[in-house]
Amino acid sequence: MSLLSSFVLTRNVRNLAIRRGWVVPPAQNRHLHETALPRLGGVAIYFSFMISIVVALVVNQHFAHLFPAPSWRTLLTILVPGTLIFLLGIYDDIHPVGPYVKFAVQAVAAVMLFAGGLRILNLPVLFGTRHFGWAIGLPITILWVIGITNAFNLIDGLDGLAAGSGLFSTLVVFVVAIFSHSSLVSLMTIALSGAILGFLRFNFNPATIFLGDCGSLFIGFMLSALALAGAQKAPTVIAVAIPVVSFGLPILETTLSVLRRLISGRPVFTADREHIHHKLLQLGMSHRQVVIVLYAVSAVFALLSLFLLWPTGSTLGLVLAVLGTGVWLGVQHLGYLEFGELRRVAQRTMEQRQIFINNLAIRRAMEELKVTSDYDQLCCILEAAFSANDFDAFELRLHHLPGELPEMRGLQPRSARSPHLRWTKPGSHFSHEAVSAWSVNLDLVATNNRRRGSMTIFRLYNERDLQLDVNLLTSAFPIALADALDRTLSHTVEVASPAEEDPGFMAAQAG
Repeated sequence: MSLLSSFVLTRNVRNLAIRRGWVVPPAQNRHLHETALPRLGGVAIYFSFMISIVVALVVNQHFAHLFPAPSWRTLLTILVPGTLIFLLGIYDDIHPVGPYVKFAVQAVAAVMLFAGGLRILNLPVLFGTRHFGWAIGLPITILWVIGITNAFNLIDGLDGLAAGSGLFSTLVVFVVAIFSHSSLVSLMTIALSGAILGFLRFNFNPATIFLGDCGSLFIGFMLSALALAGAQKAPTVIAVAIPVVSFGLPILETTLSVLRRLISGRPVFTADREHIHHKLLQLGMSHRQVVIVLYAVSAVFALLSLFLLWPTGSTLGLVLAVLGTGVWLGVQHLGYLEFGELRRVAQRTMEQRQIFINNLAIRRAMEELKVTSDYDQLCCILEAAFSANDFDAFELRLHHLPGELPEMRGLQPRSARSPHLRWTKPGSHFSHEAVSAWSVNLDLVATNNRRRGSMTIFRLYNERDLQLDVNLLTSAFPIALADALDRTLSHTVEVASPAEEDPGFMAAQAG
């Protein structure tokens, strides 16, 4: 009954919306459709669901032996706030509202569920058999309802994706309801499954009607509520773990979206084109291929959740291990820049000891340069400092020096006219003549504003991060080196006043 009514209603709602011009053009960058289409598919799902529930109740009045009479209190506890969420979605489809208004209405609906007895009072996976009071149970229930409701709304970005994912999750809740002998939940979930399946005929790529917020919010809320209702008669581990795992795809999408935006410093509610389905499209998949792949992911989540119908320590651990590995590999394959940066920070944290060693080598060289007045010793200090870090070579150019400088421990003069001292780390493949490296150029200006030359530091391109604070090289180190050169070479050269030829500040340039 639900499937047939959904099929008929969806076609009629689509045709009516097109005739009346109730369509949405692809106005925003994140929209992937190319033609204006109606967004009222949730209307057909809601009314086909309600019609089938009413028919089932009427049949029960005349054939009471077919299935137990449902609890009217539980039924109204779910349907009344569900209708409120549906009306919120309808209003948002016609006159878009902000996220805080949506959250407020969803929180009211969650409070209605809690008041009707559908609540989260314990989390056995985390807290064992400890039961929560209402002061803790109410916020957790509200968080659950808001999270799941908006999770299904968030993945509604491709034709058939949100509805198909919702269908897999609904069937899992149905199986759990059968397993725990919850007749009302099994009745409502199978009715919701039929409504979604009838709508999918018109929503699968290429879609002729969209789910809209009235549909995605309604499906998400009903699943969160039905999961709470089914949990009342199910073992505690089943009640908590199975819904979380079966809603895996929308929960994963929501979690990734929130983390990405927090890491990148963007507002959490900002829309973008970096959802999972966008990333798969960027990998070269077609619209339909992406939906089928994500259907398969939803099916895997659903299958793994059903393994928890027979919960043991090993089963739960195996399911969590498989899920964790799959999610980790999947996120790595999608290539999110935010998580790549997070991984780089974590790697630098683990390599902090080497960073300390390299930084200390530069700081120690700066302290030694402050007291040296011998050119030979200055060369030894530079050689020791750069032998201990991740750079491969450097070139030291000294300005306005007549005559040649002596050879010093691997530092060799290039010419008498333009003193150019080079050093290459022993064992390095770096070549000054065929440079395939990046470099940092430092102007050496002493504290008395005398320009003493420049220093270029080279590093070969490789995948290993530079284990050094570059700020040390571009701030205090050039001044310390310039002061040391000023002292050691002052007897050789007369330097003009910097007020006549120098801007009076140091510059660091990456080349």
